[in-house]
This record gives sequence, structure tokens and C-alpha cells, in this order.
Amino acid sequence: MSEPTGLIAKSGIELLTFSTPNGYKVSVLLEELREAYGKPYTLQAIHIGKNTQKEPWYTDLNPNGRIPTIVDHDRGGFAVFEGIAILNYLARHYDPDHLFSFPVDSDDYSVAEQWMGWQHGGLGPMQGQANHFLRFIKEKIPYATQRYVGETERLYGVLDARLAGRDYVAGPGRGRYSIADMSILGWANMTLASGLDDFAAQFPNVQAWRDRLLARPAVQRGLAVPSRSPFGNAEFEKRLADDEDGAREAQEQVKKFLEDAKAQYNYKYASP
Repeated sequence: MSEPTGLIAKSGIELLTFSTPNGYKVSVLLEELREAYGKPYTLQAIHIGKNTQKEPWYTDLNPNGRIPTIVDHDRGGFAVFEGIAILNYLARHYDPDHLFSFPVDSDDYSVAEQWMGWQHGGLGPMQGQANHFLRFIKEKIPYATQRYVGETERLYGVLDARLAGRDYVAGPGRGRYSIADMSILGWANMTLASGLDDFAAQFPNVQAWRDRLLARPAVQRGLAVPSRSPFGNAEFEKRLADDEDGAREAQEQVKKFLEDAKAQYNYKYASP
């Protein structure tokens, strides 16, 4: 199929995205809004490997040249970029019953905002760099690899402590499912590819929270928009089980490299 060359919808939300953790946070919310309120959206897949996000028509909407972006055709073609801003925008305008968000003047709103900021400024960038140095560059750099994988571990330790005695990140009591959880899930669903092999044992509260979210049908649909990532935990595990393209040997090599990098720089897990 040819790559998008401009907007195609005339009404509703138009989502411009790709199969990445940052993209999934928005597609999950849009699937939840469609299920709860019947709010439709139009999808265009922006293939970041082909640099479609750098085309002038796209950067007119998103000056940063990244995904995701939404355009709200029901509000004069208003464009929003950056995942945290999109989640807040959609909740503010299209979640009137606060099924997935909190009233703006509530402390719960502030708590959700803080954890979304934590993801946006911490977990996402650190895990993204961990993936980059662990898997996507030809020149292996031990210091950078153990630094970013270690910081990713530290951050999941912070999240695990937050989820002790809680079902969700924000909200009263044991918490309530919200955009704060959605903002984190895409990253938390690809931890195996990030070098966190013993995730369930190391972060049991995050594991239980992740399983709770993945049981939601709208979440599963959102994680398939526009397609499932080969680096999602389930997909990655299947590649290993099938030994697709020598996946097992490659995984052992990655694991050994990470172990050696941690030993070389005397890495010791600690959180916070």
C-alpha cells in the first residue's frame, strides 16, 4: 500500500500513528472511548521506517516529526501531538463521565498527571534508549547498554512500589483504571526485548497490573493499531519459541552481552 500523503477524514478523530509504545497509548484510549461512548476514529498508519513522519504535510501537523498525532475534525481540524498531551486532550473533550480520567480540579487528576509525566520524561526515554543500545546498533557499547537497561530496571522498581496494594496507578483506594495506566502500558508490554528477563519475579506488582490491563478487550484492540509490535512480550516470546530466524541464539548473545556489560561496570540494581 502507498504511504499516506495527507489527511483523509472529514469528521471525528483522525489518528496518525505506528506500532510503537507511544502510539499504543493513544490507540488504546481511542478504543476505550469507542467502546464506552461510540466515539469513532479514522486511522492512518505512518511508517516511521520510511520517514513518512518527516514529510511536510505531516510536520505541518506535528513540528517534531514523530508519532502519534491526532487531528480533531469536529473541532476545526485541531491537531495535537505528544502522547501525554493527546491523552489529556481526548479525556478532557470526549470522556465526560470520567470513565478513564479524573476531574481537572481533583487531586486524583494531579496524581495521574504526575505518573504520566514520570512515563513521558523517564520510563519511555530510558527504555527506548535501552532497546536502542541493546538491540538496534551494530557497534555494541557496554557502558551505554548497562546504563539504560539499569535505569529502566530502576524505574520499574519505582512503579512496582507504587502498585503495592494497588490495582491501578492513580485514583482513590486501590486505584482506578485511567489514562495514567494507558500511558505506561505500551512500554511495560515489551520488557522482554529490553533485557528484563526475570520481570515477573523482580516486579510482581507490575506484572499483576500488566495482566489486569491486558485482559481488557479494548486494550488488546488498541495494541493491534495499526499492527502488533514484534517486540511485544507475547510476540517476542512466540518468536523465541518458534526460533524464528535464529531468535534463540540471538537472544542468548544479547543476554550474555548485557550480563558482561553489567559486570564490567559493577552494576547493582537499586530503586528508587
